[in-house]
Amino acid sequence: MLEKLGTEKRNPDTTQLDKMAVADVLEAMNKEDASVTEVIHNQLGSIEKTVEAVVDSFEKEGRLIYIGAGTSGRLGILDAVECVPTFGVSPDMVVGLIAGGLKAFTKAVEGAEDDPELGKQDLKDIGLNSNDTVIGIAASGRTPYVIGALKYAQQTAGHTISISNNENSEISRFADIAIELATGPEVLTGSTRLKAGSAQKMVLNMISTAAMIGIGKAYENLMIDVQATNEKLQIRSKRIVMEATGADADTAEAAYEASGHHVKTAVVMILADCTKEEADERIRKTKGFVRKAMEKA
Repeated sequence: MLEKLGTEKRNPDTTQLDKMAVADVLEAMNKEDASVTEVIHNQLGSIEKTVEAVVDSFEKEGRLIYIGAGTSGRLGILDAVECVPTFGVSPDMVVGLIAGGLKAFTKAVEGAEDDPELGKQDLKDIGLNSNDTVIGIAASGRTPYVIGALKYAQQTAGHTISISNNENSEISRFADIAIELATGPEVLTGSTRLKAGSAQKMVLNMISTAAMIGIGKAYENLMIDVQATNEKLQIRSKRIVMEATGADADTAEAAYEASGHHVKTAVVMILADCTKEEADERIRKTKGFVRKAMEKA
């Protein structure tokens, strides 16, 4: 069955890859990568439904859980980790699981992806519940680890989603929503870390970002809940306060300091002309949405 998958077929444009000049290799890769955005565009409807499912989980204090093997698992972990500083959320809110455990992030664990029971067990170990959304990721669409996870999630989680890079994927059968990113043959046959992985990365970015916007983690197009964990982000935080409010540097810095280094609070303090305590209360009552917090009497 493997040879029938689009991701496993040979690319007719690169059969002489080993003889091509570097410039031609790069040109070929760039050409193939250019097709990824159209593939994603064709799946926007399913991606939209996925975002709605994730927002539903977040509103119920549930989690977004990515699970995959190899490159797919690593991309899920990467997206999960980056949500923490970008959106100021708990590390438990977006979770990435990979076949073979975290050690498999840097070194392949042979055979881990071939056991469906491991996928099920990994979800059990984190206490999967009906408020959670599980997204199983597999370029081939047939990874046993992911299938086992999705089968269990169908019985336990609130929402199940599959992301694959082949049409009519096996994992699609075990998901409420199937995102099939048919990226086709790779420049280097079967190397799905290339455009298949790029497509997955782009879609994961879309899902997490749009879902976070959906629960008030952005104001205009600004990272209103960014965590200032280093000097660069501290500078960015103050600039966000300035850009969101139109305040000068001194006013923005004063509000930022008075807010306890919390960008969203500082912005509401300035825009609603209120104290930190009042701003915090407005934010709490409006569930984190800055626009609504400014209107709150």
